Amino acid sequence: MPRYALKVEYHGAAFVGWQRQADQPSVQGAIEAALGRLEPGPHTIAAAGRTDAGVHALAQVAHCNLARVWDPFRLSEALNHHLKPLPVAILTCVPVTEDWHARFSAIERRYLFRLLMRRAPATLSAGLVWQVQHRLDPAAMRAAATHLIGRHDFTTFRSSICQAASPVKTLDALEIEQIDGPTGPEIRFHLRARSFLHNQVRSIVGTLERVGVGAWPPDRVRAALAARDRAACGPVCPPQGLYLAGVSYPADPFGPQD
Repeated sequence: MPRYALKVEYHGAAFVGWQRQADQPSVQGAIEAALGRLEPGPHTIAAAGRTDAGVHALAQVAHCNLARVWDPFRLSEALNHHLKPLPVAILTCVPVTEDWHARFSAIERRYLFRLLMRRAPATLSAGLVWQVQHRLDPAAMRAAATHLIGRHDFTTFRSSICQAASPVKTLDALEIEQIDGPTGPEIRFHLRARSFLHNQVRSIVGTLERVGVGAWPPDRVRAALAARDRAACGPVCPPQGLYLAGVSYPADPFGPQD
């Protein structure tokens, strides 16, 4: 049975998240319905990460099995046609081996979080950023972030409903930059890890915002991590500034083919 990898972009505001849910709009459900218009179903697809309600994707990766061989370009074009007018796009599609898995073959996930600093209400970037009305100190946040890099027990930064078998994860990178965005100054957080806990990124960003505004000293983040207690975490920030930015594999299925 032919298997195809899909690179997917979506605006998360219209969905309850990636994962299919009964009688509620999901990204998975939308793509599976589009596949059903091409070949009789049911179809079940798997993704590299299950984003929550309101979270966006620049390059989510999923895979699907189909009954017949499709030209990858025609497949992506047909899916995009049947996905209209939903805010979901198949950026590219490639054939992969039957043992390739969008989730289990992945070796890294990358997330971007956008935080807009301005007093006037966001209009053009509404729903795409977390807006705060105060300026933040990126240097203080960078100092605090150093305590989170590496392999740690992230119980403090883990949702109480997280289903991961262990709270121990390795955060490979947490980079913080300030830019002059098109709608105002932004703080952008770039995080890399093999995998993340449920709400880990939003918990980290919400905690670092407390440092940036001066409510927490940077060393309090180290103490919060060491506490291994959800109550020690700062506020969990809203989902609209979060993007699944990319997924890496031992061999890039979307790269140049030999």
